[in-house]
Amino acid sequence: MQGRPRILESVGRLTATRLLYATPRVTRVLGIESSCDDTGAAVVDDCGNTLGDAIFSQGHIHRDTGGIVPPTAGKLHSEQLPRVVNEALRKSRTSLQDISAIAVTVGPGLALCLKSGLSFAKDFALKTSKPLVPIHHMEAHALTARMIHKIQFPFLVLLVSGGHTLLAIAHSVNEFSRLGSTLDDAVGEAFDKVSRMLRLHCHSEVGHLAGGPAIEELAKRGNADAFKMPLVLQQRRDCDFSFSGLKNAVRRVVIDEEKSSTPHEPVARCEDIAASFQKAAVRHLVKRTHRAILYCRDVEPDARTLVVSGGVASNSYLREELSIVARQFKFDVVCPPPRLCTDNGIMIAWNGVEKLKSGYNPIFDFTDLEYKPRWPLGKDISARVIQANIKATLTKRKQ
Repeated sequence: MQGRPRILESVGRLTATRLLYATPRVTRVLGIESSCDDTGAAVVDDCGNTLGDAIFSQGHIHRDTGGIVPPTAGKLHSEQLPRVVNEALRKSRTSLQDISAIAVTVGPGLALCLKSGLSFAKDFALKTSKPLVPIHHMEAHALTARMIHKIQFPFLVLLVSGGHTLLAIAHSVNEFSRLGSTLDDAVGEAFDKVSRMLRLHCHSEVGHLAGGPAIEELAKRGNADAFKMPLVLQQRRDCDFSFSGLKNAVRRVVIDEEKSSTPHEPVARCEDIAASFQKAAVRHLVKRTHRAILYCRDVEPDARTLVVSGGVASNSYLREELSIVARQFKFDVVCPPPRLCTDNGIMIAWNGVEKLKSGYNPIFDFTDLEYKPRWPLGKDISARVIQANIKATLTKRKQ
C-alpha cells in the first residue's frame, strides 16, 4: 500500500460465513454490558448487523458527584437493565427463540456494576433457557472493528478508555499478547480529571460535554505550547503508559491560574491548558504506539493494521497523530465509529458472535460463573518489548 494509510470509520457490514452447531445456529446474540456507568444491550447477527440496541448512560448523574460512585452505579444498572434489554429486543423485532446465546460482560470493571449485569443475565438466561457467553470487556473493544471492516489477524490494537490504556497484538478471537499497559491512571480518567480541575462543567460552551470531549473541543482554540508539560517515561524503552505526572503538572498550572478565576467559573486560560495537556497526553500515546509498531515489524510482520478503540479513540487529534506514525510503516489505522468506541451492548453481542463462530461452546450450566473486576487482557509479553530495546523517536512538527 502506498501513500497515507487510511483512517477507516465508515459504517458497513462484515460478511461472515454462517456456521452450524449442535446447539442453535449462530444467527443472533443478545449482548449485555454493565462494566462501568453505561447500561447497554443489543442484538447482533452473524453478518455484523445491529438489529436493535439500547443504552442508558449514567454520566449526567455521576457528573454532579465528581466521579462514579460504585454503589449508585450498580443500583442504577439493576434498575435499568430490564428496560434496556426489552428495548433492544423490541427494536430488533427478534423473538427470544431466535436468540442463540446471551453474551455478558464479566470483567474487567467495577465489581458492583459487573455483579448487577451478570446477575441479570443469569436470571434472564434461566427464564429463557439460553446459554451464556462470558465476555472480556477489553477483548470486545478490540474486536468491534471487525464487525464493520474486514480486518485479518494478526493486528495491533491500542485500547484507550476511562478505565484502561494498553497496547496488544490480537492473534485470534481468543488470543492476545499484551505489550504494555498503564502504570497508574488510564488516559480517559486523566482527561476527565483534568476537565474537572479546569471546572469545564461551568463553561458556557462545553459544560454539557463529558470530560474528554470538552478538553478536545477547548484545545482547538488553545495554544498547545502555552504551558510546558513533562515528557513521560522518556528513558524507558517499553510500551507502558503513565498519566499521573501529566495530571499533577496540570494541577500545578491550575493553582497558579486560579488566582485570576472565581470558584464558579472555568479556570483562566483553560483553552491553553487543555491544548497543552492534550498535546502531551497524545504524544505519550503515540510514542508508545510507535514502539509497538516497530516491535510488530520484527515479530509479527503480517500485522499491518492498527485498531484504535475505547472512548478516547473518538479524539480526532489522537487519530490524526497516530495516522502520521502509521504512514511511515504502511499501517492502516482503523477506528470504530464514535458510538461504538464508548461502552455499549453492540460490542458485547458481536464478541459473543465471534466466539461462537470460532468454536466456543456457550455455557448452559453457569451457576459457578463469577465476575472478574481485575482481568488482564491476554498474555503479558512486556518483558520481551523491553529486551528488544527499541528506540522510538517522534519527529517534532508544528501544531
